[in-house]
Amino acid sequence: MVLKVTNTLTGRKEVFEPLIPGLVRMYVCGPTPYDHTHIGHARAYIVFDLIRRYLELKGYRVFHVMNITDIDDKIIRRAKELNVPWEEVPRKYTEEFLDIIVKLNIKMPHVMPKVTEHIEDIIDFVSKLMEKGYAYESHGSVYFSVDKFEDYGKLSKRKHRDEWRQEEEFLKEKRKPYDFALWKRAKPGEPWWNSPWGPGRPGWHIECSVMSSKYLGEQFDIHGGGQDLIFPHHENEIAQSEACFGVKPWVKYWIHVGYLTIKGEKMSKSLGNIIPVYDVFKKYKPEVLPTYIDS
Repeated sequence: MVLKVTNTLTGRKEVFEPLIPGLVRMYVCGPTPYDHTHIGHARAYIVFDLIRRYLELKGYRVFHVMNITDIDDKIIRRAKELNVPWEEVPRKYTEEFLDIIVKLNIKMPHVMPKVTEHIEDIIDFVSKLMEKGYAYESHGSVYFSVDKFEDYGKLSKRKHRDEWRQEEEFLKEKRKPYDFALWKRAKPGEPWWNSPWGPGRPGWHIECSVMSSKYLGEQFDIHGGGQDLIFPHHENEIAQSEACFGVKPWVKYWIHVGYLTIKGEKMSKSLGNIIPVYDVFKKYKPEVLPTYIDS
């Protein structure tokens, strides 16, 4: 039987054929550990564990990479709220996440890179984009010039540039409202690393491009994540990666998991309708959760 997957990039069901016969290279966007893991998060990891297990059952060798975003605006804000050193926030919630993965019997990725362990790789990647003319420095930050990448919008199918506004608090220092940050200059009291553009830290989108390509190569088979990551995160990943490597497509199959909904609404912290995984474990055995969230 031919294996087919629904590819978000093309919008079609396609016959699955990895770039290297017999080997599937798969990257799944991992957590930003700034709060408790809820069952909406868990659903995505359960689904990609199922995909991995099925591919292995079909005889493929699967090399699975999932990142840990251990520096981010949300982490910094959370640390300020708790009045603790920022490093304590990702440490605490990463430990919780890994414990949940074990309890749910999800296979551990072969590599789980952390952003803070790849700062030099990120700086090198940003430097290459600047050398190729796809990025520019402004006020100590570096931005990707979206107009230089003709295919921007091909994943999310967004065609009108007034829909692309990103990081609006920095509009004055960007050439276009839809340009996005590759490197963010340091703000007072925030963590920072040295760079050719001054002290700062990586932008969110560049992190996944760097870590995925470092371990899977300049082209690989599957990039996965939640449906909410299609725009702008995955759209931006495609732009900066294809611009840097000069390859198309950077990823052959994009696979996205739909939202977990409660009473017709997406489960999210902003709506206050989340159910932490540990709360479920207080009432039920962990093996109950995969059946519950897919019912």
